[in-house]
Amino acid sequence: MTEGNITTVNPFTEAKLTTYPLEGVDAALAKVEACHEAFLDWRLVSLKDRAEKIRAIGRELRNSKEEYARLMTAEMGKRLEDARGEVDLCAAICDWTADHGPDHLADETREVMGSRKGIVTYQPIGVIYGIQPWNFPLYQAARYTIANLMAGNGVLLKHAANVTGSGIMLRDIIERAGLPKNLFTVLLIDHDTSEKVIEHKLVRGVTLTGSSAAGRIVAAQAGKALKKTVMELGSNDAYLVLSDADLDLAVKTCVTGRLYNNGQTCVNAKRFVVVDAIYDQFINAYTKAMQDITLGDPEDQATGLGPMARKDLRDDLHKQVQDSIDKGAKLLCGGQIPDRKGYFYPATVLENVQPGQPAYDEELFGPVASVIRAKDDEDAMRIANDSEFGLGGGIFSKDEDRAVELASKYFDTGMVFINGFDVAKPSMPFGGVKNSGYGREHGGFGMMEFVNIKAVTLK
Repeated sequence: MTEGNITTVNPFTEAKLTTYPLEGVDAALAKVEACHEAFLDWRLVSLKDRAEKIRAIGRELRNSKEEYARLMTAEMGKRLEDARGEVDLCAAICDWTADHGPDHLADETREVMGSRKGIVTYQPIGVIYGIQPWNFPLYQAARYTIANLMAGNGVLLKHAANVTGSGIMLRDIIERAGLPKNLFTVLLIDHDTSEKVIEHKLVRGVTLTGSSAAGRIVAAQAGKALKKTVMELGSNDAYLVLSDADLDLAVKTCVTGRLYNNGQTCVNAKRFVVVDAIYDQFINAYTKAMQDITLGDPEDQATGLGPMARKDLRDDLHKQVQDSIDKGAKLLCGGQIPDRKGYFYPATVLENVQPGQPAYDEELFGPVASVIRAKDDEDAMRIANDSEFGLGGGIFSKDEDRAVELASKYFDTGMVFINGFDVAKPSMPFGGVKNSGYGREHGGFGMMEFVNIKAVTLK
């Protein structure tokens, strides 16, 4: 971002893509008011009719799949195959929301002592402001947008500058699907103007996906204005490889889990906590598999790992790796910035990862794996929970019943995957605890975050 403009850059070619003018405070606040005006009509649309519009968004996404995927790959470097999958996921979110939204938001009748009956109704509250990151240019925006449109709210989006085009394309798709103009509005603004948006009386809720540091700032701004927030923040997800794990499955899945989306996902597998009994077998096979990953053009299906989204992000990651090595971590592969065009960083494995190192304490938002040796299963769970974060995690064990018990009772995270890796599913809640934030999206829960749960009592 330069003074007065946003310029997007292809991280593979380092070529400039498009320049967009920043909007001033007056223009941004006028958009807030226009969104509110669109909301006033949209809130009165029936749940059934809202659902059909949401379903139409899904159809438009599928119709625009290849164009959208190539735009995302150009703007932030994700593999084209992953970008296509992102469009599919967002279309599936539309389908699930259209199928289940009317039931989740339907009025409920309850018995009320001393009265004829009570009605619980879920009413939209107004304009919801979303501040979203670059790593999933469509999904991050669609995740809260689809839920809130179904709930009857208006939606504002401040997208990450480097994926500005992706945000604008979502707006165009939503309008092509037949939703009112201005109901979903993209703001091209800086941080100072963003605070003015949060303060605006017509903005009724704020949701952010990003770092814990960003979450603290935005949550404080919203709290000062008494606005409800949902925060989906960073994480340092631990995947436990227990003594009875299927080793081949664990190695293969942990490579995928670390490198998915070029390693730039909040729920990437990041720390690999392996029990002593199988540690040597795992680390040898895992390092070999990571060494075999090929860097290359994200549009080439043979590429195993594309570039990181921005040069500064790649350089910051490298500093974290070097700092961890200086503090005792051992580099097994990768760890060097390649001498080539594009913001590449190789698949990297660190072991002897200990508290006090960035590789243990911090989120490494890129293709770097931290492997930690645990004495036994109990010690592995202790290490997994020894983190300020708590978004996702995983367990590899052939004893599924015990893995489920560990996941449900002891893993201090919002999500746990057993014998596999995944990112998000429309039917399951998504969100974390501790410094990974609060609130839930997907699974019907996101539709309930920004509604007025109203009690109507008939005396």
